[in-house]
Amino acid sequence: MWRAVRRGSGRHGVGRDGAGRHGSGPAWRVPAVLAAAAVLVLSAAACSGGASSSAAGASPAASAGSPTSPLPPPGPRVTVDPAADVNPTAPVHVHADGGRITGVHMTNASGAAVTGTLSPDGATWTTSEPLAFGRTYTVVADAVSAQGAPTHLQSTVATLAPKQTDSAAVDPGGTDVGVGQPVAVTFSHPVTDKDAAVKALAVTSDPPQPGAWHWISSSQVDYRPQVYWKPGTTITLDGKLYGADLGGGAFGAKDVHETFRVHDAWVAKADGGAEQMQIFDNGALVKTMKISLGSPQFPTHTGTHVISDKEPSVVMDSATYGVMPGQPGYYKETVLLDERISNDGEFVHSAPWSVGQQGTDNVSHGCVNLSPADAQWFFDHFGVGDVVEVTNSGGPALPVWDRWGDWALPWAQWQAGTT
Repeated sequence: MWRAVRRGSGRHGVGRDGAGRHGSGPAWRVPAVLAAAAVLVLSAAACSGGASSSAAGASPAASAGSPTSPLPPPGPRVTVDPAADVNPTAPVHVHADGGRITGVHMTNASGAAVTGTLSPDGATWTTSEPLAFGRTYTVVADAVSAQGAPTHLQSTVATLAPKQTDSAAVDPGGTDVGVGQPVAVTFSHPVTDKDAAVKALAVTSDPPQPGAWHWISSSQVDYRPQVYWKPGTTITLDGKLYGADLGGGAFGAKDVHETFRVHDAWVAKADGGAEQMQIFDNGALVKTMKISLGSPQFPTHTGTHVISDKEPSVVMDSATYGVMPGQPGYYKETVLLDERISNDGEFVHSAPWSVGQQGTDNVSHGCVNLSPADAQWFFDHFGVGDVVEVTNSGGPALPVWDRWGDWALPWAQWQAGTT
């Protein structure tokens, strides 16, 4: 049995290196087996002591090195899409990959909240209202994983700032109209991408009738049916123009929406050869009037005219079409019971000065002259969208671009889309 040896004892003492003055002999050595056992005990004690310290709240460095203390599970990955140059009509999505969303708060610069909806699985939140151009929105989102690990995200969404925005005016607007009335959309600037503009415009009719869009100019596009609208038709224009890319850096400024109804089919057929006008109501002849159309010097345009306006009186001035004061044929006077049938100065109106020529000679400056009594009857029965078809006047065809000259084009040419 080995005896314990106290350090520093012995007859000859212990040197600085722990050996006797005459060297180390067997009597002064700790047995190798005992030393190894001591090291093993110390090592085991160190491992045991480390585990106890971690369970009690050891330092992160000690815990990180411990095989029995795994890292906490990560929260879900939360993303916002899209985030930059966002079209304000495009929905913004907040998505939690590997978890569910517990809350989203999206606000504009003034703090007003943007509404949104959460998907049934809780993984995606989507805006439910359009945004504004050129704005930055703040998005604060929270999500949690299936294991309960949270994620908090704060981000921003920036909408595009267009070079220009285009508004659009609709004609007619919310009124009863005649069977010849086209639907016109006029943009505030020339449109570069006409296909995109037309794609954003939808016309429905009840009962359904075939129709098509046609560009009258670079900023005006009209819709008309193949033949006159059926009496009683309800027509609705739904223009999703807000945010529509119209080309050249221009975007639609706002949506447009109009609904109007077609009344009875009032059609007047003015024959310059017979100097008379027949009036049809829903296809039935109800009245015949004596007329005087434009003289050979100022012939009335032939073709289908659509009434665009009516006024109890209008000051008519020949200077508007080039006949100036002092020149032969100059006039400027107030004319009663006026219904405009083209922007070239053509009206159906009362003309007491030409009653003697009505029915025999064409002496006007392009208008349809009626007696005061016939003009009053016409004014009482005809209005915006009603039709005046002029034949045998000796004049040129009404241009398609002259207000509602849309019917000047055959259907196949109208469907082509551009003049």
